[in-house]
Amino acid sequence: MKVAIYGIEFQKAVIPYVEQLFELLKSKNVEIWVYKEFDSFLSIFMDCGLRSTYKDRFELPSDIDFMLSLGGDGTMLSAVSILRDSKIPITGINLGRLGFLASINKNHVDQALELLLNKEYSIEKRTLLSVEAHGIDLFNGDRFALNDVTVLKRDSSAMITVNVYLNGEILNAYWADGIIFATPTGSTAYSLSCGGPIILPGSGNFVITPVSPHNLNVRPLVISDKDELTIEIDSRSDSFLLSCDSRTCDLKTSVKLKITRADFNINLIRLKGESFFSTLRQKLLWGLDTRNY
Repeated sequence: MKVAIYGIEFQKAVIPYVEQLFELLKSKNVEIWVYKEFDSFLSIFMDCGLRSTYKDRFELPSDIDFMLSLGGDGTMLSAVSILRDSKIPITGINLGRLGFLASINKNHVDQALELLLNKEYSIEKRTLLSVEAHGIDLFNGDRFALNDVTVLKRDSSAMITVNVYLNGEILNAYWADGIIFATPTGSTAYSLSCGGPIILPGSGNFVITPVSPHNLNVRPLVISDKDELTIEIDSRSDSFLLSCDSRTCDLKTSVKLKITRADFNINLIRLKGESFFSTLRQKLLWGLDTRNY
């Protein structure tokens, strides 16, 4: 079996959990492939043993069984930008805080690895968003988002007006600090904190959630993931911020954006005994009524 490992720099306090993972993988005769930059970081603190390294998905063997992301949800999102359309399944060991996407508890690595190596898991196909700007190479081609694409004002001054067109027809002119375009996966992230709804994976929808809108009657809107969105910005500033998961860039307000569903999915591993609803209850305390405790 071949396993890819992805991570970024983290606190030294979690090194023992990473050492445990490598020891377990080696005891199972697993062929280990470590992201090159992460391998350099790990080598300072521990002996990783026999392993290979990769710098992008093209350097991974075609028969990699799955990828393990070591870190929090942000690390998972970065790992997705490496995987892209490779179809390699991914799961995460949470070394951070919430761990909604990186759902494996660092104290349960041995049990989780046993399930993974025995293929006792299911695959959830998660949709992504694609964002384009005519004539501009956004994020060096990495213009896809598993969570959300967000447009935000550039500074702390006046709000911006985000003109949103749905399939060519004007939907609304959002006068706000920004606007979030979220996938079902991202509906439990930034969009949720701004009052957006939770959308079930596989529902075939996206959600448009304004950030601090000035109009009180403006509410989040659920649309089909088959729709095409065109975005135009009006602002006193000559630029705005575009965020694509964990990547951000400045763009001139003259730039028009097109947002659609990406033409590939990410294969998210769901271990035996796990479900989307159990994660909601455990991580977000969904449905928890303290009056019962």
